[in-house]
Order: sequence, then structure tokens, then C-alpha cells
Amino acid sequence: MNELMAARSITTRPVVTLGGDAVAHVKDTVCDAAASRITGFTLTGRGLLSGPLKDGLPWAAVSSLGHDAVMIRDRRGLVNAAAMTARQQPLRARLLGARVLTEAGAEVGTVLDVVVEGGTAGRVVGFRVAASRRFVPGPARHRRRVYVPRGGTLSVTGRALVLPEDAVRHIADDLPGFSSLVGGVPGPWRGSLP
Repeated sequence: MNELMAARSITTRPVVTLGGDAVAHVKDTVCDAAASRITGFTLTGRGLLSGPLKDGLPWAAVSSLGHDAVMIRDRRGLVNAAAMTARQQPLRARLLGARVLTEAGAEVGTVLDVVVEGGTAGRVVGFRVAASRRFVPGPARHRRRVYVPRGGTLSVTGRALVLPEDAVRHIADDLPGFSSLVGGVPGPWRGSLP
């Protein structure tokens, strides 16, 4: 399994060609929620005060999503960002803050971040959630933050994310624990991430 990472941690990560040229920074991650995959990235310039670029980076042009950089073959893979995001929305616009419900209608919490698989996969494997008190009891002042796998099927409608019942039976408190969880949960999860 490739390294798992929070989508927010990808923001500001440099985009570097295999020749060593840093061409931009990641502004936001664009996902196809139905396919549960990263479809690309919107970009900003490299300077401190640089604004958004008109170019976007489609996932097909990514050589590897690494811990410290997004590697691309060369600049020729960049495309018009508006065209790239025409059918998909940046992650923040669609999933972050969305209510998480089970198929049975139980509220799990709200999405704080999306967990993706790095390397060449780009798959959405789970979510960091501010758990509802009913789902994970805790102190009245602070909602507990947990990681839940996305499950075999995923449905995003409006501002709600619906997960299978099986997915929410397994939670982790941190990203290393979540990595172990999705890599070692017995049953249909094992080997192929949910």
C-alpha cells in the first residue's frame, strides 16, 4: 500500500518535473466523488504572493504523489484549470463540512478532511470526521476527531456523504492507526482498500 495522506496536507506541496524544475504549488485537490479518485489539482504560482494559475494539473499527468512533492513528467501535462474543474469541484467545495450518514440514516459527523492514497493510485480511502456525540461519545465541549474508511460504495448527494454500515464499524484516532486499519482489517477490506 502506498502512503496515506490527508488532502489538506497536499495543499502548498510543490509540483516538480522529473527533470527537477518546480513549476507550481498545489492550491486544491479536485476529486470525482462518485469514482472516489483524485482527478487533478488546481495550482498557484511559486512565490509567496503568487495567485492562482490558469493551468491545472490533471491526475493523468501526475507521475507520483509523494510525501514532499507532486511529481510530473513535464509541463506539457498542464491543462486549462477551468476546463478541468468543469465537471468536478475542488474538494473543499463539495466534501469538506458535509454531513456523514450511514446507509441506515445514523449520523456519523461532519467531514474535516479526505484521506487519499499517494503514489500512482490517487484513491480516496477514507475521511477525517468530527464525530457526532452519538457516534463516538466524548466530552461535551469537543467533538472527537476520528478516521473512517469510505467503504465499498460511496454516495455524495448535495452536502451529505453516505457511507456503508460496515465502513463505520472500524475507526482510528490518527492517520498511522488508520493506515494500519485499512491495510489489516479482515474481510473484504484486506488487500484492496475499501
